[in-house]
Amino acid sequence: MYTTLQPAHSIFAYIVLTVLFLASLNAIMGIVSKKRFTDKDLRISLFAMILAHMQLLIGFILYFLSPLGSSSLGQMKDSALRLTSLEHPLINIIGLVLITIGWSKHKKEESDNGKFKKIAVFYTLGFLLILSRIPWTNWFN
Repeated sequence: MYTTLQPAHSIFAYIVLTVLFLASLNAIMGIVSKKRFTDKDLRISLFAMILAHMQLLIGFILYFLSPLGSSSLGQMKDSALRLTSLEHPLINIIGLVLITIGWSKHKKEESDNGKFKKIAVFYTLGFLLILSRIPWTNWFN
């Protein structure tokens, strides 16, 4: 199962990162151009959040199956193991919490600009956090 989930998690990450980037960019462009918050903008943001949550679920399963996950948790001196067993999951959960907060806060906003601002700030922060803890060396091997 690990041999199937690990590549799926990595490939799906490209999709999630692309859609998160597009959702952040769409929100920033909405602020700059002062456009209306339409159904298209809502769907882009919602789709990004849903895909990120699906990636988290795959990651949770993989965390407990992988030899680099929970079984390596106590080895803090090895930076590669610390990244995969602690930093990557923890920071990605924080990033996903920020994305979810942005989604929740945008629903309470009444102005179109306010909706775009909430999504732009929270989705971009979540996106940057997720990017910061990707095990890039594992991706390119």
